[in-house]
Amino acid sequence: MRTDTPPGDEADASADDAPSRAELAARVDELEGALAAATDEDGAKKMSIIATKGTLDMAYPPLILASTAAAFGYEVTVFHTFWGLDILHEARSKDLKLSSVGNPNMPVPNAVAALPGMDRVTTRMMEKRIADNDTATVEELLETSLDMGVEFQACQMTIDLMDYDEDEFYDGVTTGVGAATALQDMAEADIQLLV
Repeated sequence: MRTDTPPGDEADASADDAPSRAELAARVDELEGALAAATDEDGAKKMSIIATKGTLDMAYPPLILASTAAAFGYEVTVFHTFWGLDILHEARSKDLKLSSVGNPNMPVPNAVAALPGMDRVTTRMMEKRIADNDTATVEELLETSLDMGVEFQACQMTIDLMDYDEDEFYDGVTTGVGAATALQDMAEADIQLLV
């Protein structure tokens, strides 16, 4: 047997169960707080790059990735260790070499690449390509990245080991950074890369 609720009684029953305006406002505040806690304050994503190589061809990947990510609003940190420190060194970054030995994409066989002076030849070939294609230099990419807020960190252990002078790094490079700091940065990053 079916019993119908009079039309006015349904509204009364649901009105009794409905939260008050104050309860709704409190719930909205609670949800907004949970959302803010679950996301970064500014919503920016983080990228952490470890740069370990200091040849001309390997200087470009961390710099291009860092500057592109910064252009897309990422907070970017690049930790340079071992030969990667040459990228941050003002004088050495302008004289990076391209190794012709062991590079399977070089247009010369390894037997020829191993001849004395071939690294100089392949480096000049790459520098010519960079100039002919109007590609930014390592220095230009680094300075652009610094202007965009990329943090370049120099590994303190490598600075000591390789006897670098911290005053010879580009202005804006952070020195005195250790592996623990780099690991913490990587743990907090949305994207982690080893180059």
